[in-house]
Amino acid sequence: MAFCDLRSPFFLLLALATSRVVLAGDPDITSDFVLPPNTNAVNGSFFTFTGMRSLLDSSPPTNFTVLKATMAEFPALGGQSVSYAVLTFPAGSVNPPHTHPRSAELLFLIDGYLEVGFVDTTNKLYTQTLQPGDLFVFPKGLVHYQYCNAQNPAIAISAFGSASPGTVSVPKAVFTTGIDDGILAKSFKTDAATVRKIEAGLA
Repeated sequence: MAFCDLRSPFFLLLALATSRVVLAGDPDITSDFVLPPNTNAVNGSFFTFTGMRSLLDSSPPTNFTVLKATMAEFPALGGQSVSYAVLTFPAGSVNPPHTHPRSAELLFLIDGYLEVGFVDTTNKLYTQTLQPGDLFVFPKGLVHYQYCNAQNPAIAISAFGSASPGTVSVPKAVFTTGIDDGILAKSFKTDAATVRKIEAGLA
């Protein structure tokens, strides 16, 4: 199966997702837009992000990849409470459990199939299998994942209600940040050797 042609779906999504996720986490601004430090004037180029152009001619990825347009990559988003990410999934790949502490995520699947899910604060798991054209919302701050369990790749675009939604990867936050192995072993009811094996796999 050829990797999808993003031309039509990509611009369709831009039209569909111009309405921002409600209850954004960014503070309101008192001007039309926010200029970078030490800048007095800008032109149309400041409001243009060209970093997605590579998607139009790219080959299918060999690993799960994310191409982001947040305030870090696109400074014009500062104060606008919106950002995007393009997620490309080879067959069998996963976007591991993670959270976005400052925003909900509205995912639009444009090609392939994805199994998605999130866990609420009562530890209840909500799952769904998505097909092209489906949208799925991951509530703000909750642990969630996406898994391409089909034989073909998938591509999705996510909209966020924050210019800087943040991402906290659960595996990396737990096993690669220096938390004592003994504490992790007790927390997961295992032994330190098993913890070290997991840490090595994530290194």
